[in-house]
Amino acid sequence: MQQTPDEIEVLFTFLAERYERRSVLITSNLVFSEWDRIFKNPMTTAAAIDRLVHHSVILEFAVPSYRSERAKTAKNDKPDPGDNHPKSQRGK
Repeated sequence: MQQTPDEIEVLFTFLAERYERRSVLITSNLVFSEWDRIFKNPMTTAAAIDRLVHHSVILEFAVPSYRSERAKTAKNDKPDPGDNHPKSQRGK
C-alpha cells in the first residue's frame, strides 16, 4: 500500500513526538531493513527506526500469519461455482 508524503510525515512526527515520552506499540510484517518501503527516504527511515528501538523491547515471532492462514482457509471454503450442492449436502 502506497503512502502519501503527508501520511509518511504524520507517522514520523508521531514517532518523534512520542519518543522518550510515552509508549508505542507497533506491529509490522516488514523487517527494519525493508522500512525504506514505508518512509522512502533512507535518513528518515534510519531516524524512525532509531527512535523506535532506543529503550525498546522487540518481540519477534517466527510463526505463520494468522490473517494469511484465515484468508487461505476462507478461499478454500468458498463453494465451487459449478457445484449446485451446498457443502452440508455433499456426501449424502
